[in-house]
Amino acid sequence: MKKFFWKAVICAAALLCGGCGGADRTSQNYVDTAMGTVVRQGIYSGRETTARTFSEQTMKLLNELEQERLSWRLETSEVYRVNASAGSAEGYPLSKELAGLLADCIELSKASDGAFDIAIGALTKAWNMDGWSAEGGEDFHAPSAESLKELLEYCGSEKLKLEGETLFLPDGMGLDFGAVGKGFALTKISALLEKEPDITGAVISVGGSVLTYGEKPDGTNWRIGIANPFDTSACMGVLSLKGQWCVSTSGDYERYVEADGVRYHHILDPASGYPADSGVRGVTILSKDGMLGDGLSTACFILGPKKGAELAQAYGAEALFILADGELVMTEGMKEFWQENE
Repeated sequence: MKKFFWKAVICAAALLCGGCGGADRTSQNYVDTAMGTVVRQGIYSGRETTARTFSEQTMKLLNELEQERLSWRLETSEVYRVNASAGSAEGYPLSKELAGLLADCIELSKASDGAFDIAIGALTKAWNMDGWSAEGGEDFHAPSAESLKELLEYCGSEKLKLEGETLFLPDGMGLDFGAVGKGFALTKISALLEKEPDITGAVISVGGSVLTYGEKPDGTNWRIGIANPFDTSACMGVLSLKGQWCVSTSGDYERYVEADGVRYHHILDPASGYPADSGVRGVTILSKDGMLGDGLSTACFILGPKKGAELAQAYGAEALFILADGELVMTEGMKEFWQENE
């Protein structure tokens, strides 16, 4: 029996609602889709037109990032053109923005001993988890061990050669920024918010990545729900936050296929080529930088709670791990913000 699941988990990715909490009613709320996920915006401003205009700017930014910069599927995207240049002796001249993002990703790959890898395009295509969502998951077959072993030869950020803003991508390799794209978008949205004095507070979610900014009129904290991997209709607990924060969550319950009793999820381990098996169901990272938090949530999921927590703290971030047996493991700093459901 085969089943495919691609969940937009409300608790992990949005303003809390229902039994988990609630957004202040004075906010202007907008819901749309971009970057293959649900985008929710709660914007606090004395002017409704300001909030609406900013929400439109946010959607324009997200769509431009996907269509013109980060997608490996769309021919209009810079990453698509970079991947098409693989094997070129002249290399590919990156935009300043993409070169900076790639350099940060290569650094995180080194710091995580390769657990985070931006150069796994060959594996991403082989598993094709996003493609199965469109096809309903029928007739899913996992790649063979032999094919994965061969594909691993075409993965690994250490094989990338970045000279200034020129990338030399080895033949057969491809970049996939899916693990940092939404967090990178939040970093750019945060910069836009800082230029809007009429917006006093906002909470914006792009899938499993959430940005809090400023404050609510009543001075209460932002309350961001963390999904329960064992019952995604409920929250495991909430993070109670003030000011600007980025919350990034990665879990094996977001996109996965169940085939013959085996769960194949979308977080691939660059060491094995298979979905990561670290005894973790979900990881949430709390940081000031969206791109970093997004990348860390993937790396920490693959590394597991001990090495993952060490990596997060090396970057000044806090981490929460939900293990396969339901145990919660978190860094000391995370305890300051965590409120478990009773």
